[in-house]
Amino acid sequence: MARTTHQLIHGPEAATFLDAFLPAYEEVYAEPPYQEGPREVAEFIERFQRQAHRPGFRLVLAREGDEVVGFAFGYRLQADTTWWNGLLTPLPQELTRETGERTFAVIELAVRKPWRRRGIAGAIHTRLLDGLGVQRVTLTMRPEPEAAPAQRAYQAWGYVKVGRSRPWDEAPVYDAMVLELR
Repeated sequence: MARTTHQLIHGPEAATFLDAFLPAYEEVYAEPPYQEGPREVAEFIERFQRQAHRPGFRLVLAREGDEVVGFAFGYRLQADTTWWNGLLTPLPQELTRETGERTFAVIELAVRKPWRRRGIAGAIHTRLLDGLGVQRVTLTMRPEPEAAPAQRAYQAWGYVKVGRSRPWDEAPVYDAMVLELR
């Protein structure tokens, strides 16, 4: 078994790495419950190119040799974020207020099927959050039972469900999770 390495890329430079991890994205998100096809992949590409320019953007690529086996990325939520607007039950303002330095949002974290259950997701997550200097981390994810393995992993890493969210009109309902760092 080859050794897994992790590469951390900051800011807009991350956009130049899209071709490196896009095959992994396509593979992972073709699986249930996502079942993404060409239209969704094209939307992802467009969204990623924009997200890479957000303040505090980070991308982590996990590789075995030259092959990307997993990835994660996210960015800091700015004061004018709409991140919390999709909550089905609004949270108190003290929980949803953002400053640009308070919260890092994990947008994607994925590991290709042959490399799952080896601790690679946990290592990617740790590298993504290393040295962030924020108070907390948030993410949205599919609820159980759809995403039971991911739910168990995030809970083991300390995330707590704070609500349910529909981030855009056609989106499925996600669990909104928060990990307090300090």
